[in-house]
Amino acid sequence: MEVQERILDTAFGLFRQYGTRSITMDDIATRMGISKKTLYAHFVDKDDMVVHAISRFLEVIQEEERMIRERSANAIEELFESMNMMDERLRNMNPVIMLDLQKFHSKAFLVFQEYRNNSLRASIRANLERGIAEGLYRKDLEVGVLTQFRIASAMLCFQPEVFPIAGFEMGKVQRVLLEHFLYGVASGEGFRLIEQYRQQQVLVNSEK
Repeated sequence: MEVQERILDTAFGLFRQYGTRSITMDDIATRMGISKKTLYAHFVDKDDMVVHAISRFLEVIQEEERMIRERSANAIEELFESMNMMDERLRNMNPVIMLDLQKFHSKAFLVFQEYRNNSLRASIRANLERGIAEGLYRKDLEVGVLTQFRIASAMLCFQPEVFPIAGFEMGKVQRVLLEHFLYGVASGEGFRLIEQYRQQQVLVNSEK
């Protein structure tokens, strides 16, 4: 299992940087200093490896989302912590990876769609409902509509025709869009709390 995890870490590191189409099994074996025979002892083929690599990446995100939700004092803190997590996870990721999944790895793309349509949707909806209950989001929000809107906006960073690779960094795009969304749903009390968290974030970043 340890060998398999190291293979997946190496493979995903290459996939996130260059996309899946341009990376071969030879590339992965060379990067690891092992034979292709070792790769095929753990994965049927490249498509199987891509499925496992994407699944593992999404499982890590889901676990981090769960931990953030449990330790956050309120819905707004939860979203700020989620912004930080996604900024870290998407940093230097090439958006072409999503196009490659759609075109060349249908099974892996189905894994991503399952995450988007179930886990991500449930997480967004739960946060909206939590914020309303806490008085930090407006009580007149259309939760169903805004959940779908947030899912759609989260996918924009994977569309190079909207945010070209040369001019935009995925993590920053996600942060800006999520912050914009947050201001749109916040109540007066929530707005004040957002400003407080933003100031704290500025201080943290200035100390790095």
